[in-house]
Amino acid sequence: MESTAARISKRLEALASPEAAQFAQRFFKTGAGEYGEGDLFRGIRVPLLRKLSVSLDDAPLPEIIQLLSSPWHEDRLLALLLLMRRFKRGREVDQEEIYNLYLAHTRHINNWDLVDISAPHIVGRFLEYRDRSVLYKLVNSCSLWERRIAILSTMHFIRQGEFTDTILLAEMLLQDKEELLHKATGWMLRELGKRDPAALEGFLSKHFRTMPRVMLRYAIERFPEEKRQQYLKGHCT
Repeated sequence: MESTAARISKRLEALASPEAAQFAQRFFKTGAGEYGEGDLFRGIRVPLLRKLSVSLDDAPLPEIIQLLSSPWHEDRLLALLLLMRRFKRGREVDQEEIYNLYLAHTRHINNWDLVDISAPHIVGRFLEYRDRSVLYKLVNSCSLWERRIAILSTMHFIRQGEFTDTILLAEMLLQDKEELLHKATGWMLRELGKRDPAALEGFLSKHFRTMPRVMLRYAIERFPEEKRQQYLKGHCT
């Protein structure tokens, strides 16, 4: 008997667009030596995947995890959307199972969109009232994607008005070599600054002269132009 995961994959195959797939492969840097090297795209847009996820709420959890191990990017994205939906409506025991499965399969959560769409809603939400030491293990991982999961998970805390973990993890990522982490960290700092400008300015006062340029640009993106230029020229006090 054909598995649920196989049937879902066939539905996705029928929705594929070769032209959109070619664009996605360039956009997500799948060439040799690039961060998404070897990833395969069907060419299905996120809104369609979200719509499809609503009709698949009865998919067994093991089949969702099987889908998450697919070589196709959209299959993995759909699996994450299904995990997010199940986590949101699940009991605490179900949420814990999904959280543990998520962390056990981070090797398949291996592009920035996959991390960004899921980490705040599964890892961040699960850890809201729990010990968060796992984030400090992830931020020290050799995996770019696990480090991104760490900082993106704090988006949930930021939305609750909690900024400590974002600031501490951002400080740990100041020396990271990956531009994708610079962008993600600057983004979280910018989100923090929307809610607590003083907290962002406090971070910047310590680090703006030495933090990666891309991180700084993302963090100060919403500042008035004159103030942005002061930071970029190193003249803020």
